[in-house]
Amino acid sequence: MDYGELLEKRRSVRAFMEKGVPTDLLREIIKESTLAPNSGNNQVWRFVIVNNREMMKRISDESKKNLVARIDANPEDYAKRYENILRNESYNVFYNAPALVLLLGPRDYKNLLVDCALCASYFMNGAAARGLGTCWVNLGAVIQDPALLEELGITPDLAIVAPIIIGYPRSIPPAPKREEPVILKVITP
Repeated sequence: MDYGELLEKRRSVRAFMEKGVPTDLLREIIKESTLAPNSGNNQVWRFVIVNNREMMKRISDESKKNLVARIDANPEDYAKRYENILRNESYNVFYNAPALVLLLGPRDYKNLLVDCALCASYFMNGAAARGLGTCWVNLGAVIQDPALLEELGITPDLAIVAPIIIGYPRSIPPAPKREEPVILKVITP
C-alpha cells in the first residue's frame, strides 16, 4: 500500500478476529519500529511481548484496580471519565485482543515519552502495513504489583509508555473527521 493508504488504514482497532499473532511477526514489527527517530540515537526503548490472553487479563485487572483506587482517592483524576467501565468486572481494557506489546524505557530519561511515542507510531504503521490492527491503550499501563512487574521483566527503573494491543482486525473503522490544520503563520522569502 502507498503511504496515504497506510495513513488511512492505521486506525485504532478494538475488535479482533480470534486468530493469534505469531511472535516472530511481532518481533519483526518491533525490529522495524526501532528505525524511528530518537534523541541522540540513544535507542532507550524496551519491549515486552505478551502473546497470552490470560496474562493480558491479569494486566487489565491490575490496571483497572489501580485506576479505580486513584479515582477513589481523587475524584478529579483524568480516569474518572472511564469510571463506569473500570468498575465493570468483565471489562478488559485490552478488548480481548490476541496480543499486547508494552513499549517502555528508563523512567528518568528526559526524552522517554517522545522517543517511545515515535517508536510506537512506527510500530503501529508497521502493523497496519501487514494488515494488522492496533490500539494504544493507556488504561493498561498502571501496573504496580511488584510480582506482576517481575513476571513481565519490568524493573523499577523502567516506565511503561505505550501498551499497544495488536491483532487481525474484524474491520478497519473509518478515520474520524479531522479539522483543517491550524497554521499560525507562514514565513516565506
